[in-house]
Amino acid sequence: MRTGILERLAEAAGDPWSYAAQWKRRTGRAVVGILPMNFPAELVHAAGALPLLVQQSREPITVGNAIFPTFYCGYSRSLVDQAARGRCEVLDALLFVDNCVQIIGAADVIRLTRPELPTRYFQLNSSVGDGDSVPTAERAFRSLRMELADLVGPVTDAAVTEAIALFNENRRLLREIRALRNHTGVLSSRQMQTLITSSMVMDRAEHTQLLTELLAELTAAAAARPAGVRVHLSGHMCHPPHPDLLDMIEESGATVVNDDLYHGLRYIATDVRADGDPLAALAQWYVDRDATVPCPTRVLSRTSWATYLADQVRATGADGVVMLMPKFCEPQMYHHPQLCEALDKQQVPYLLIETEHEGMPMEALRTRIESFLELIALRG
Repeated sequence: MRTGILERLAEAAGDPWSYAAQWKRRTGRAVVGILPMNFPAELVHAAGALPLLVQQSREPITVGNAIFPTFYCGYSRSLVDQAARGRCEVLDALLFVDNCVQIIGAADVIRLTRPELPTRYFQLNSSVGDGDSVPTAERAFRSLRMELADLVGPVTDAAVTEAIALFNENRRLLREIRALRNHTGVLSSRQMQTLITSSMVMDRAEHTQLLTELLAELTAAAAARPAGVRVHLSGHMCHPPHPDLLDMIEESGATVVNDDLYHGLRYIATDVRADGDPLAALAQWYVDRDATVPCPTRVLSRTSWATYLADQVRATGADGVVMLMPKFCEPQMYHHPQLCEALDKQQVPYLLIETEHEGMPMEALRTRIESFLELIALRG
């Protein structure tokens, strides 16, 4: 298999700011930063801009520690630090919808430290299980469209419909590659994460073309995957787990057969309806995402993340669950006892790994992971 496509995708995923700057010089169009996890990037694309989902930087947090609480999650602190150090200069605007109080706080600090950067907040209904959920979300998206028209340019229904089709195709390709990877191991977890991260920051048409070529290569190279302890990776909202941690899990003898990570299935699981009013379709997508992969940042009145996780483990035949929890991630911490209870009832072994931006004791984690996998293997 040729590696050129993977290298291009890894370069964009590893340095989104440089990719965005090059894209802006090449196209002469705007770059709009968006924040996870529920922003409809299709609207930004329909406005003719590049929707850049701002990623956590792997660089140490320096300036940000002086202006933002250190007891907030690594992602929100990294956002503030990147803005304070001028990394956001390529952006023409920063837009976000409510996700958690930490991201809202980060955006407020960015607004104060970078007053020249238009920063807009759009309130979305946190409950997606009542009869008014779709109309409420649609009103918010229509307000967002008007704001985009003022900041970037007009957003027509035809352009939104075209963007929906393109983004659906991109998600479909990622799901197909992910299914191939889960069954054959043709990609590592690090590489699969790279594919999804790059989709968050690259021009979708360019990324979709690269995925089409990559899928053909992967299909030709696929072979039976090596045996290992089958695990489900769960958690880690907003930003990806460190690639070295993913490598360690697999090097220790695990075979990752499924996940509900944001930089994984959660991001690509739900398509937008391609017919009818495109804003109404995006609103329905917002509600449907919770039914597809329940989100701990929403009010789970119709669904349960714990039930979903137990069902997924049973469906894929996973031998255990590795829970990846960013330090100070309040939504995931709140739901953790329910996840444990559901897995205990199914007698599914699980291991909690708390991750940090500043670094983790990798060798100590390796010992814990290896011990966890050995215990599962002994159970037969």
